[in-house]
Amino acid sequence: MVLEQIKSSQDLKKLNNDQLDILAFELRKFLVDNISKTGGHLSSNLGAVELTLAIHRVFNPAKDRIIFDVGHQSYVHKILTGRKDDFENIRTLGHISGFPNEKESICDAFNTGHSSTSLSAGLGFVYARNYNKEDYSVVSVIGDGSLTGGMAYEALNNASTIKSNFIIVLNDNEMSIDKNVGGIPKYLAELRTDTKYQNLKEKVVSGLDKVPFGNNINRFIRHTKSSVKQLLIDGMMFEDMGIKYLGPVDGHKRKDIERFLTEAKKVNGPVLVHVITKKGKGLEAAEKNPEKYHGIAGTNNCSKDSNAISYTNVFSNTICKLASNNDKIIALTAAMADGTGLSEFKKRFPDRFVDVGIAEEHLVTFASAISKNNLVPVIAVYSSFLQRGFDQIIHDVALTNSHVIFAIDRAGIVGRDGATHQGSFDISYLNMIPNMTIMAPSNAKELEEMLEISINLDGPVAIRYPRGEAKKVANETYTPVVFNEHEVITKGKDVAILSVGAMYEEVCSLPEELKVKKISASLINLRFIKPLNKEQIINFAKNHKMIVTVEENVINGGVGESISQIITSNNIKCKILNIGINDEFIPHGSIHELRALAGIDKDSIKEKIIKGYKN
Repeated sequence: MVLEQIKSSQDLKKLNNDQLDILAFELRKFLVDNISKTGGHLSSNLGAVELTLAIHRVFNPAKDRIIFDVGHQSYVHKILTGRKDDFENIRTLGHISGFPNEKESICDAFNTGHSSTSLSAGLGFVYARNYNKEDYSVVSVIGDGSLTGGMAYEALNNASTIKSNFIIVLNDNEMSIDKNVGGIPKYLAELRTDTKYQNLKEKVVSGLDKVPFGNNINRFIRHTKSSVKQLLIDGMMFEDMGIKYLGPVDGHKRKDIERFLTEAKKVNGPVLVHVITKKGKGLEAAEKNPEKYHGIAGTNNCSKDSNAISYTNVFSNTICKLASNNDKIIALTAAMADGTGLSEFKKRFPDRFVDVGIAEEHLVTFASAISKNNLVPVIAVYSSFLQRGFDQIIHDVALTNSHVIFAIDRAGIVGRDGATHQGSFDISYLNMIPNMTIMAPSNAKELEEMLEISINLDGPVAIRYPRGEAKKVANETYTPVVFNEHEVITKGKDVAILSVGAMYEEVCSLPEELKVKKISASLINLRFIKPLNKEQIINFAKNHKMIVTVEENVINGGVGESISQIITSNNIKCKILNIGINDEFIPHGSIHELRALAGIDKDSIKEKIIKGYKN
C-alpha cells in the first residue's frame, strides 16, 4: 500500500503520478473504513482528497501556514502529517480531534471549528510574516458555504489592500451542510459553468509558449488581461475587489490543482484559486446524498435504543404542530435545516421557512425585523453557533424587546466535536441580557410545552436543550409547565438540589442515594433559568441547610450565581454549592466521559454534595 509509506507530507514529493492516484484511492477507502466505525465528517473529507494532496505537494505544512475553514475537512491533512495511526481513535477522549488543533501538530496552523474564519486568520499570518520579515506561504482553504458568512467579506475587503502573497483556495462543492442558498452560490455557479474565459486563456498561453518571445507576451497579458476577463465573464467579483482570480479548476485533477497553486505562489498580492470538488467523492451514496453523510455516528457510537426520540425531533414535531394552527410562526435557520430539525417544517410550510446561509449575525437581526410585523420568528440554531450573533441579540432583539424565539440545540456538552462545538456558555451570555426569558426542559414533554408557552410570551425567549435522547415521562407523574415556576420533585430537609435541564438525568436518583449517608434531599427541576421565581428560591434556602445548583454550563455567569445572589442579598444563612463547568474549555470525547471529566456526572455531584454538606 502506498498509504503505508507516508509518514509525513514530505513523502508525497517522492511519489510518481501513478502512485499518487493509488494513494487517493487508498485515502478514500481509509476514510470510509474508519469513519464508518468512529463517526465523524465523511462527505466533506472524501471531496477534499486530491485538493489536500495537491496542497501538501506544493507547500510544506510544517513551515507554511495552511488554515482549513471550519476544519471538518482536515482529516486527510491529519493523515498526511503523521496522525494516521491514531485515526481509529479520532474524536475520542485523549486522542486526535476532528478539527485542526495546534496542540496536536505543528502542521495545524490555527484552531478552527466555526465557518468563515480562515481568511481573517490567514491575513493575520500574512501581517506577522511581513512584519517579522519571514519567508513562508499562507494558504486559507474556505468552502463556498463559508463564503456566505459576513466575516469572510470583512477579510476579503481587507485582503485587497495587501501587497504580498496570500493564497485563498475556494473549495467549491456547492454545499455547506445543507444546500447553499443566496446570491453568492448563484454567482459561483455561473463561474463554474462559464468556460469561455478559461478555454481562451489555456489556448492563448499554450500557443504563445511555442513561438519566439512567447514568454514575454504571456507576462504582458497577465498584466493586461483584466479587461478581456470582464468582457468574457460577467461581474468578476474577486478581481473587482483587488483579488486575482485563478480558475475554476477541477478539484479531482490533482496535477491541474498543483499547477494552479504553483502559479498562485508567484502572485505578489492576494490570489484566489477556485477549485470545483464533489462532496462525497468516491462513495456513491455520499455523492447522491452529501447532507446525510456530512457527519455520521459510526458503528462505535450508535444509540442502543433505536426507538429513542431526540430533543431535535421533539422540536421538529412540535414546531410543525404549532405552525399548523398559527400562520404567524416563521422558522429560520443558518444553513442547518437538517441538523436543527427544520427540514420537515420546510416541506410543510415552504413560504414560512427561511434559510439565510451561514450568517448567524444577519439571521438574528433579520428575525428581529420580522417580529416587528406581527409575526413570530423561531430561530433554530446550535448553541455554539449562536455565540456569533451575541451583539445582535443584545442590540437588535433584547434592546427593543423583540419577540424572537431562540430554539437552542446542542446546549451543554455535545461530545465528540470538541471544544469549538460544546454549548457550555449560552446560559451565561444570555442570562446577562435584559428582557430575556430562558427555559431548559428536562424531558420531551417539557420542551413541547415550553415551545407553546414561548409563542405567547412577549420579548425574546430562549429554550436550551441538549443533543441526544429526550426523556419520556408518563402523564400520570407529569406536572405541566407553568411560567416562572420551579417544579418540586421530592421534598427533604437538609439539601435542596436545583437542577437545570438535562442535568436532571444525573441527579434524579440522588435523593434516594443520599439517604444512605443520612442526608435528606429535595429535588427541584428549575425549568426556568430567567426569570427565577425569587419567592420559591428564598423558601428553598430558608427550609434547607444547603442549596446545590447543578447546570451543564460554565459556573461563571450561570444560574448558580444568580441563585446565590438571591440568597445572599436576602441574608439567608445556608450553605451554597454551585456545580457546573469550571473556567475551562471542554475537549472531545463521549458525553459521559466529558461530564465525568468536568465533574458534573452523577458520581461527582454526589461526592461534592456529601463533602460540602459535612464540611
